[in-house]
Amino acid sequence: MAEDDEAAVDRGDPADEPFPLLIAVTPSPAERIRLAERLDGIAPLLLVADLDELRRLIGVPRQAAAPASETAPAAALVIDSARSAARCGDREVDLTRLEHDLLTCLITEPARVWSYAELHRTVWGDEGRGRKADVQSLVKRLRRKLHDLGTDAAIDVVRGVGLRLTDHQQARVERA
Repeated sequence: MAEDDEAAVDRGDPADEPFPLLIAVTPSPAERIRLAERLDGIAPLLLVADLDELRRLIGVPRQAAAPASETAPAAALVIDSARSAARCGDREVDLTRLEHDLLTCLITEPARVWSYAELHRTVWGDEGRGRKADVQSLVKRLRRKLHDLGTDAAIDVVRGVGLRLTDHQQARVERA
């Protein structure tokens, strides 16, 4: 057996190997941007404003959480692309095309913070320079609908950076 073959056998599945993840906690949006620029390409990078935000993202339960027997598991947020609707448990709301596309963006890359420009490009299909209000208006309507559904999923603003979906662990998109 050649040396290369032996090395390949010893490595196993690359998905099982650990990889570095840099986590930076800073309340300053300017500092997060600076870190993202300096550390780009070094390793996957997670930038958060505080430890509570980090706990929400990685799913660490709070110390003062109620006992498991007292809390019912939250129903999953499901986006039905075929019907352009969102469901949570037995509740359902209709979504406009823009609402559907925005929510789909946020769910498909849950840990990502989307800038307003990226959302405008993805949802509206244009640059949307200086049209941050379009995204804010759409988010306001979506927040109301998510509240009506009773889901724990929420659209949060990362000040100076953009938007992301929080409490999204069970959210998914169903396509026809």
